[in-house]
Amino acid sequence: MEKETSNSKKSLMKTLFVAGLGIISFIYIINPTAGILELIPDNFPLIGNLDEAAAVAIIIASIRYFGFDVSNFLSGKNQNKINLKKKDD
Repeated sequence: MEKETSNSKKSLMKTLFVAGLGIISFIYIINPTAGILELIPDNFPLIGNLDEAAAVAIIIASIRYFGFDVSNFLSGKNQNKINLKKKDD
């Protein structure tokens, strides 16, 4: 019984951590350049946008953790395609 409580606490803490990390990453992305917080200034060539790319990767990973698979959407594959061709009667 005590082991189940410990596992549920770990699961809850992991869920809260992933949700918090996703929220912080989202806030970082919507933050305008040179706003409240900027980890790597954007005026550095080639590496200036790596922090934003990492934040987007964290957002995608946290969305996938909660069961929303966005990889099909991002790759252009759609499993629920609508057939618009006319059927010959």
